[in-house]
This record gives sequence, C-alpha cells and structure tokens, in this order.
Amino acid sequence: MLHPTSLPGPFGAGDFGTDAYKFVDWLVSAGQTYWQILPLGEVDQGNSPYMSMSAFAGNILLIDIAELSGHGWLSSDDLVPHPGFQPGRVDFTLVRPFRVERLRRAANNFFASAHNDMHRDYVEFCTAENEWLEDYALFMTIAHRESWREWSRWPTELMHREPQALRHIEKTCAEEIGFWKFCQWSFARQWSNLRLYANEQGVQIIGDVPIFVAYQSADVWSHQELFELDENCHSSVVAGVPPDYFSETGQLWGNPLYRWDIHEKTGYVWWIARLKHALKLANFVRIDHFRGFVSYWEIPANAPTAINGKWVTGPGEKLFEAFIKAFPHLPIIAEDLGLITPDVIELREKFNLPGMRILQFAFAEGEGNYFLPHHYVPNCIAYTGTHDNDTILGWWSNVSDHEKAFAKNYLHSDGQKIQWDMMRAISSSVANVVIFPMQDVLGLSSEHRMNTPGQSTGSWEWRFSWDQVEPWQTQALAKMSLEYDRIPIKTQLKRKVQ
Repeated sequence: MLHPTSLPGPFGAGDFGTDAYKFVDWLVSAGQTYWQILPLGEVDQGNSPYMSMSAFAGNILLIDIAELSGHGWLSSDDLVPHPGFQPGRVDFTLVRPFRVERLRRAANNFFASAHNDMHRDYVEFCTAENEWLEDYALFMTIAHRESWREWSRWPTELMHREPQALRHIEKTCAEEIGFWKFCQWSFARQWSNLRLYANEQGVQIIGDVPIFVAYQSADVWSHQELFELDENCHSSVVAGVPPDYFSETGQLWGNPLYRWDIHEKTGYVWWIARLKHALKLANFVRIDHFRGFVSYWEIPANAPTAINGKWVTGPGEKLFEAFIKAFPHLPIIAEDLGLITPDVIELREKFNLPGMRILQFAFAEGEGNYFLPHHYVPNCIAYTGTHDNDTILGWWSNVSDHEKAFAKNYLHSDGQKIQWDMMRAISSSVANVVIFPMQDVLGLSSEHRMNTPGQSTGSWEWRFSWDQVEPWQTQALAKMSLEYDRIPIKTQLKRKVQ
C-alpha cells in the first residue's frame, strides 16, 4: 500500500514519473502482485484524497511535469526544483503553486502548438469524458474566478447553474476551461500508461472509492438534487461516524449526505457512472465506509462534533443489485471496519464481496477476536494496518502491556522484528490477498504514518526515499511471498531462471 504522492521524485511530491515505474519494478522484485493506492481525486483544503473536488477528476498534482517537457511544452528551466522541497514530506503549500504554474505553461504551449496526434487525442478524450469533464472544468473555472469561495457563495445565477450564466462563462473563460481539461487529459494519459505498465509486469492496481464526496465539489454543484441541501444550497446534514477506536468524539467528516430516494428513482445512474470510471483507473476498487450503504451516521450540519448524530438507513441491496446489472462481475473490496452490525455482513456476503481484516486490531481482547488470523476466511483482504493506522513500530511502542504480551505469545515473537512477524502472520493465513503498508516493510516509526483520523493538519504528507529501501527487505519480502505461495507462477519462473 502506497499512495503515488508518497513516491520519491524531484518535484516535492510523488507523481506518475520515473519513480512510479521504478516502484512497479521494485514490487515485482519483491514478489508483490498488488499495488494499493488511495483515491486519485483532486484534493482541497486538508489535502485529503477522501475529500475531493470531483468524484471523477484526477489530482493534477500527480501529473509528471518532466513528461510534459518531453513533448516540448515545458523548458528545462521549468524542471528546476524549488529549493524548499523535502524528500521525506510533501509541503503542499510549496508543491501546489509550483506544479500548477508549470501546468499552466504547458497548457498554453500545448494549445499554441501545431495540431498533431496529441491534439486529436485530447479532443477524443474530451468527447469521451464529456459527461463529467464539462461540469468539472466549469466548476474549477468559476471557483478560480471566485477565489475558491464555496459555491453557495457564488453569484446566484452561477450557484443555481442558470444556462445563460454558464454560457457566458464558457464564452469568456474558454482558456481557463481548456486548462482544466488539459490537466485531466494529461492525468488520464499518464496514469493509463503507468497502470498498463504495472499490469504487464503482473502487478494489479487496487483503487479506492470514498463513499462520500466533498461539498465543495463539481458533483454537488452540478447534481444538487442528489444531495441533502437546504433552500440556500447548504448541507442540511453531514457525514461522519460515532465515537470509535480512533476518536472519543467520533469523526465529523462534513461531507454532504445523499438523497438516496432520488438516486433510486434515477436507477442509481450517477453511482454506476462513478464505479465505471473508477474501474477505468484500477483493476479492483476498495469502497470506503461500506457500512454506510446499510446505515450511515447523520449529523446536524451545525454540530461541533459527531457525537449527536443518528443512524439512518442506506440503499442496501438496491444499489448493489443495480451494480450487478451494470457489471457482471463486481471487483469490489468492502471496507467493513468500524461498528459492524449483522446486516452489514449480510449485505457483503450476499454479493460475495471480500471484507478487510486488520491485524493491529487483533490483540485487545482474547482468542475470539475477529481480526486474529485463525478467524480469517479466504474471501478477505488482510492488512497489518491501513492508511489510518499508525505504523506497526509506532503502534508497538504505544500498545498496552496486555496487547503486547498477547501479540508476542500469539505470533511466537520476541518483539524485536514485530513488523515482520505480523506480516508473516497474515501471509500464512487463508486470506486470498494480504497488503502491507510500505512503512511497515521499511520498518518506520509513527512520524511516518500517512494519516491520523480527526487531525486536520500534518496528514497525507509522508514520502519514502530509495535509500530507505535496503536489499535485504526486498529479498525478505520476496522470500515470504514465495514461502506462502503468494508469488505468481510467472515471477517464480523468472526467479528460477535468474
């Protein structure tokens, strides 16, 4: 598990450039067949990929600007990194303006250049993706013009999408609209090439679909009827979860909630389009907060915390029956963590969706704990931890004496290499797929965790560097995968030939 922003690279954050291809090669050498990422969507304040400005658009900060330079759209001077960039952290306050400025230069040079195959490819992309791309480009253009104020504070005619007002924007802001479309074309083209390369090397991509979208998004603005909004176009209720493992006051996410009755009347067409698009980007998709399809935590929009919410019934089987009609096979992983009730398990099992098992959650109780490997079933995905968890070494340094003693006994471990003992435990289980966060492979401490739920700053910034990857780690990972028959035949043959 590694989000592309966490890759090494010269431009302040990981992207779809050379280091992404190098990472795929490393996965192969380490005997790995899955690369799990976080959502690839455009990010807003807080930099969380789970709070995107579009359920369809890609994060333009992931575009490899060196590749754009290769087409002649940027100069060598444009590729001089900012002196403030850090190899181990993403400083979004530096990365965002640096990259956006160069993307704007590239877009200007692209549109000014002679028409060729790339221009035809661009036009074909815009035509194929028009269903969401037009609204996204309009939204971003207006948001930029309105100094990124929430869309409910835009001029009334734009807030309510009056046709004449939108036509005026299209006419007077054509260059800006073209910029956002150019960025999405560049993102899609580069990611498609990277995914194809990974698949050809025997590595499949596990993507991630957040159940909710951000209020400040092209989706809510362009489909206001699908969301719980009041007469002023503000959210009337918002999403979150009640108090849990991560927070005593719950998590107040703030996303607008769906009007599921309207979605049902449309045949869930927006959700089907969303899943179809996600499966263009990945071989499988993890749907975040799966339990929200059964029932979700509804919080008053003005509440200071998530404590005073209530459970509201979700679409349940109706949505997934619509999915089955649209997709003969559902390559979905259900993120079934949190407060899981029997009806959530029933929905997951009815549609034969694999759930998730997290080893960090396994040692607080006794032998009956659901997350202990001897309780796993084949149709599940096992993790040492997720992007929301501490690293294994961080968790180990803070865990209770009871959990530490139980874990040592259960894992037959002295605790000196606890991350490898935990990776081995899930590798030897019956789980069809096991996923390790890159931080655990590298044996990194808490300061390297990706996200701390409920913390508004400092998350989503971690990056690794190649000097942290030692040959013995790669070899140990490959050996473990081979020992537990988790290396595909093609890779085994390569190893024998070598």
